[in-house]
Amino acid sequence: MDKKRLDECLGGVVESCVNSVGADLNTASPSLLSYVSGISSAVAKNIIAYREENGKFKNRKELLKVKKLGPKAFEQCAGFLRITDGDEILDNTGVHPESYGAAREILKKIKASDEDIRHNRVKNIHKLINIRSAAKELEIGEPTLRDILSELEKPGRDPRDDMPKPILKSDVLTMDDLKEGMVLKGTVRNVIDFGCFVDIGVHQDGLVHISQISNKYIKHPLDAVKLGDIVDVKVLSVNKEKGRISLTMKI
Repeated sequence: MDKKRLDECLGGVVESCVNSVGADLNTASPSLLSYVSGISSAVAKNIIAYREENGKFKNRKELLKVKKLGPKAFEQCAGFLRITDGDEILDNTGVHPESYGAAREILKKIKASDEDIRHNRVKNIHKLINIRSAAKELEIGEPTLRDILSELEKPGRDPRDDMPKPILKSDVLTMDDLKEGMVLKGTVRNVIDFGCFVDIGVHQDGLVHISQISNKYIKHPLDAVKLGDIVDVKVLSVNKEKGRISLTMKI
């Protein structure tokens, strides 16, 4: 693949991941911050400089004090940046500052406090709130309201935690326990153009090459597998020196 094209593809994947999971404003590196929507490489460096000079960010509004980060950039990036121990508990959620008012009204309705959010005690809000009437009352869209409710239920959540956990063998814990021909169950953790990586519980995902995914011809791994699938795999080879595990789904 052309190097420029490869860089673009990799950059797009990283940006998608960062904007889905979020980034900790007080620990993220300049390179990671530069993948957040609305933040350029120069602004990312300015964020780090501000952090080094003033200490940890206490709230998202402080971003407006960062050099070259104006209201428009703030509007784009704020919802993707997290502050885990700041002044505002909502700063540790994916709720955008523009929706804080609506979020607070919802918390009043269900009689929940900041401490309830902090300790993950806010549960089943969807059953307590009438989406249609609440959206109308708060003058926000129903999809936005659903997103807010999800964030209040799982502040600071990592979407990857919702994926199925791998079904692992108790006697297979490290690469030393693997043997060629061994059949295992695992979870698809990444799908790429030339195959997919499967978590089999040994701290190193195994690669199933596209040619080993299906007995039928497939143009792309996504034609046969998707992220989170639990699959049966057989060990083809193990290279402990290079940390590589080759697997096949042709069992």
